[in-house]
Amino acid sequence: MIAYHIEPHRLNAHLYRVRLRLSSPVSGQILALPVWIPGSYLVREFAQHMQQVQGVCGGAWGERDIDVVQLDKHRWQVGDVPEDSSHVDVSALVYARDASVRTAWLDAQRGFFNGTSLCWRVVGREQEPHDIDICPPTEATQPSGIPWQLVTGLTPVAVDAHGFGRYRAQHYDELVDSPVAMGVHWQGSFELRGIPHHFIVGGAPAAFDGERLLADVQRICQTEMAFWHGANGECGAPPFERYVFMLHATHDGYGGLEHHNSTALICPRADLPLRRADVLQPAPALSAKDGYTRLLGLISHEYFHTWSVKRLRPTELTRIDYDRENHTELLWFFEGFTSYFDDAVLWRAGLIDTATHLELLTQQLRQVQHTPGRHVQTAAQASFDAWTRYYRVQENTPNATVSYYTKGALVALCLDLTLHQHGTHLAETLRRLWQRCAGGPMNEGDVRAVLREQVLAQYVGGDVAQATSHAEQIDRALTAWVHSTAELPVLSLLAAHGIVVTHEATPLAQQLGVRVSEGTTLTVQQVWRDSLAEAAGLAAGDEWLAIQELPPTPAQPLWRIHKLADAQALLGDVERLVQIWVARDRHILSLTLRWPGAPAHTQCQLKPAPSDTPPLPGRGRRWPDWAV
Repeated sequence: MIAYHIEPHRLNAHLYRVRLRLSSPVSGQILALPVWIPGSYLVREFAQHMQQVQGVCGGAWGERDIDVVQLDKHRWQVGDVPEDSSHVDVSALVYARDASVRTAWLDAQRGFFNGTSLCWRVVGREQEPHDIDICPPTEATQPSGIPWQLVTGLTPVAVDAHGFGRYRAQHYDELVDSPVAMGVHWQGSFELRGIPHHFIVGGAPAAFDGERLLADVQRICQTEMAFWHGANGECGAPPFERYVFMLHATHDGYGGLEHHNSTALICPRADLPLRRADVLQPAPALSAKDGYTRLLGLISHEYFHTWSVKRLRPTELTRIDYDRENHTELLWFFEGFTSYFDDAVLWRAGLIDTATHLELLTQQLRQVQHTPGRHVQTAAQASFDAWTRYYRVQENTPNATVSYYTKGALVALCLDLTLHQHGTHLAETLRRLWQRCAGGPMNEGDVRAVLREQVLAQYVGGDVAQATSHAEQIDRALTAWVHSTAELPVLSLLAAHGIVVTHEATPLAQQLGVRVSEGTTLTVQQVWRDSLAEAAGLAAGDEWLAIQELPPTPAQPLWRIHKLADAQALLGDVERLVQIWVARDRHILSLTLRWPGAPAHTQCQLKPAPSDTPPLPGRGRRWPDWAV
């Protein structure tokens, strides 16, 4: 047996004490802490937070110290173990003050950790059962005086009324794929298809409307279960026996990470729903700009991952290698398609209307259109390079990369619209993939094979040559969309389905080709390739101080600006040359900038098809509908 003991050791110092007990120990045993956490594709070097590693061995004679030598950045080796030793204990302190969902946190208000941050992997014994005993904090520093509760997706063995005690994982993968949350939480639950779903929220304001959130989440989960398994379970049972949502609300945090039967989430407190004074009136419709809409989309996204990426996953991730990067070219599928369906599920569940759904798609489309890197990097390359590019954002990122989330979502949209032209839809593709791969590893060839079968099935008894031609067209289109930098035919496909595509003025920052931070100063953060800003010589880090028309005259003063809107109000929409002054490396530079005037480019805006627009000829279905 492999057993861990986790103690919230010093709350104000943000230190966990971790002890690993090895029964049947051997000399030279290697212990390794993961360098990354599955679902977040970046080597994060969790071992940097581990300190004071020490070991003891025990037997009938008592206990004695034993050497535990660090071999490299994340591995340790146990020294010589006496033959009559019954166990070896290795302990350490772990600093935990990362507020994300990826690592660990501990203070006087709450605790949270992933096993990848605290629990060594006993090399060679990963498939044995792993017990973990988690005790409550002993420090009397909790301001509220309310006992902490512990919540996790792990299987309880012997726990108290507050959830503290012993849990069991069948193997190391399950252990580190089961985050733990501790503290004072709002809690709620519901059951779907006999499966309990538990939801906790920490950090919520007093007016938090937990009942509304719980009801909306239940609708999301119902929709996604029907998506994958059919309305009545005709496509099999869900692949988990219980599910736990762990949400923590902060001032401005945001993010989520999927796990096999749980998810860890962070959102701004302002995104939580609040109880309304007039409960007799229906809640106002959600818009694309509502923080609560974003929160529901995040929940939808992470729950969808329970099927897509946790079970249905790239063949390269069949077995997780915790010691190094695990490259795959399929994140455009697993993250991009999930990003497409997370909002589609909100629409299908009746939480947002069609106009809001299209507004959310508009946001994704604009994000890709405003990324020069889409001409440089394909969706497949973006997936492979996630380890070195996506999570390492810097000044040149938009010029060299494209997001596999948003580009992948638009690939999914194009594929869904194309399939609708043939009487089927992308939801059916994913269900077929689930059945083909038995909920297990898959590759791009599986996607193509399912698409071919799916299209051919729509023409049974018809023209075989035509059906084959259509299937081959879709296969070639997928190659172009994923493996080239060609523009996606999003707008033409939407227009063919009756969606109204209009255009509006592009914001000034995009016209200039910059990303800036505004406040007491106007600072350039990024400059886009082949933009007006690049031509003028602007660079990331420049503090934009002032602007003046050219040629200067006594009647044209030097204007100090703090926001781009200041300059726009002064110069209007007439194209001209202007002089700008920037501070760079403690020098004042004068640059000549071509002011864009009236927008040379416009950005798209999607609106619903008129209500009298007929469905596609001969197919009887209107996008974005899918059959359950």
